[in-house]
Amino acid sequence: MKPEHEVTLMVRADCPACDAAAEDIHRICAELEVPWRTEDVDSDTELRAEYGDRVPVILIDGREHGYWKVEEPRFRAALQR
Repeated sequence: MKPEHEVTLMVRADCPACDAAAEDIHRICAELEVPWRTEDVDSDTELRAEYGDRVPVILIDGREHGYWKVEEPRFRAALQR
């Protein structure tokens, strides 16, 4: 059964940690068939205020799951619930 989740990765340009998180999320979400997307925090003043000092920030179903790096076992467990 395919998980019913959606992942959003909050990023900004020229962010090596964002690139690393995107690679991990791409790999895991492809394997689990979970849709995901990125959103640039610098494109919106509210997003920049909320997430700007912690990017990359991982949201699952619109709720904050973690930031700075993907904790793979925890991330996988959340997507398989």
